[in-house]
Amino acid sequence: MNENNKFVDLKKGKNIKGGLIAAIVIGIILLIIVFSSAVAIVPAGSTGVITTFGKVSETAYTEGFHLKIPFVQSMEIISNKIQVYETDASAVSRDLQTVNSKIAVNFRVRSDASASIYKNIGHDYQQVILMPAVQESMKAISAQYTAEELITKRNQVGQEIKEQLEAKVSDYGIQIEKFNIVNFDFSAEFNSAIEQKQVAEQNLLKTETEQKEQLVIADADAQKKVKAATAEANAIKLKADAQAEANKVISESLNDTLIRYQMLEKWDGSVPKVASSANPLISMDLNDLAE
Repeated sequence: MNENNKFVDLKKGKNIKGGLIAAIVIGIILLIIVFSSAVAIVPAGSTGVITTFGKVSETAYTEGFHLKIPFVQSMEIISNKIQVYETDASAVSRDLQTVNSKIAVNFRVRSDASASIYKNIGHDYQQVILMPAVQESMKAISAQYTAEELITKRNQVGQEIKEQLEAKVSDYGIQIEKFNIVNFDFSAEFNSAIEQKQVAEQNLLKTETEQKEQLVIADADAQKKVKAATAEANAIKLKADAQAEANKVISESLNDTLIRYQMLEKWDGSVPKVASSANPLISMDLNDLAE
């Protein structure tokens, strides 16, 4: 009996020890569960919204380590990082052309509005707020421009859509960082008309360029001829001036004695048979010649 009692006591001791270890393990697990339930970590670029039995807190918690009541409170994470929302938008231009566009919006939720957005909208704020605001803004601004202006004034159109979109969503706590019109798409007929117009404008530009080149060449040729004519006229004037100067020198150097001497040098000794005042020999004094 003693041996049996010892065996029973040993078995009871092992059971107690095993139960104690199991209780400790369970206690540790419960402590871990309670601790993890009491701790909330908000990641970088986000804010945390505490709910108590479903009731949303009025303030949001910044990034980092926070404590909450276990099993009573829970924390919802709202991202405040820049997000991209892409969608297709359809509108009608001022000249009644259908415009299909691809839109990309960079936005973020303001940290001070995280609690309000979660309380009133939840996590689906892109579809609830952004989508209708983008569509409405696109339609409103596109209707102010012709289809051609939507292409040529694309940056201006995008800026106006962004401003109107900001006015629609800022009260909800959504901040628009950037608005991009990825592309415009029109009907095949309109695209063909635009292409034909571009070809006509290019041909006109080519013709105008060729005409300008011809005018430049003609102007250069005219200037060349003017320079040549001016040079020739200057040469003629210089020649005439030189001849006049020579004539002046010759005229100033002539006198009666020199003239008579040159006449005698050329006289053959015969007396003219016809006497007239036109004959210079008549005016000569033969006595002077004899001397």
